[in-house]
Amino acid sequence: MSKEEVVLLDFWASPFCGRVRIALAEKGVEYQNREEDVLGSKSELLLNSNPIHKKVPVLLHNGKPVCESTVIVNYIDEAWPSRPLLPTCPYERARARFWGDFIDKKIFEGGTKIWSSKGEALEVGKKDFIEILKQLEGTLGEKDFFCGDNFGFVDILLIPLTTWFYAYEKFGGFKVEDECPKFSVWVKRCMQRESVAKALPEPEKVYEAVLMLRKMNGIE
Repeated sequence: MSKEEVVLLDFWASPFCGRVRIALAEKGVEYQNREEDVLGSKSELLLNSNPIHKKVPVLLHNGKPVCESTVIVNYIDEAWPSRPLLPTCPYERARARFWGDFIDKKIFEGGTKIWSSKGEALEVGKKDFIEILKQLEGTLGEKDFFCGDNFGFVDILLIPLTTWFYAYEKFGGFKVEDECPKFSVWVKRCMQRESVAKALPEPEKVYEAVLMLRKMNGIE
C-alpha cells in the first residue's frame, strides 16, 4: 500500500464499525471503505487481516491491520494526534478508559439479552439493561459529554451502540427516553454532530436487521 493509505473493513449495521467511522471523521482522515458480507462469505482480506477473530472492524493503515474497535479508536487518536479524543490529564484518561471498558462489557451484550429472549428472560434482560443506562446517566451527570465539554473517546465508543436501542425498545416494550431522559438528551446532542450523523445507520434499518437475526436464530 502507498504511504498513508487507510482502509476500513466495515459492515453498515455494526456499532463497532461505527466507532471507527466517527473517529476517522473527527480526525479528518480520508479512507477507503470496504463493506464486508459478515453474515455470508467473508473476504480473504478480512480473514488474513484478522485471523484470530475473523470479524470487522479492521483498520488497514499503510498495509498494517489494527483490530478490535476500542483498540482502533485508541490507535487513530495516537496516529493522528491533532484534536485529541482522550483527555490530556492522566487521571481523566484513565477514567475515560474505565468507562470505555464498562461500555464494551455491558451495552451490546445487555441489548442482545433483550432481542434474543422471550418471557421472563426478556424482562430480566430489560431490567438489567435499563440499570446499565442509569449508571451511565449518573456518570454523565450535567456534562454535555462524558469527558466534559468536548465530544471524545467515551462518546465515540457509546453513541454508535444507541442505533440498536430502537430494536431493544420494540422487543422490550420500553422507551429509553422515559427511563433515562438525560441520557436521551446526550444521544440527541451527539447526533447533531456531522461526524456522527453521517457515520451511523437509521435505527429502523438496524431494527429490520435484528428481525432477520431473530429469524436466523429461530426466535419468533
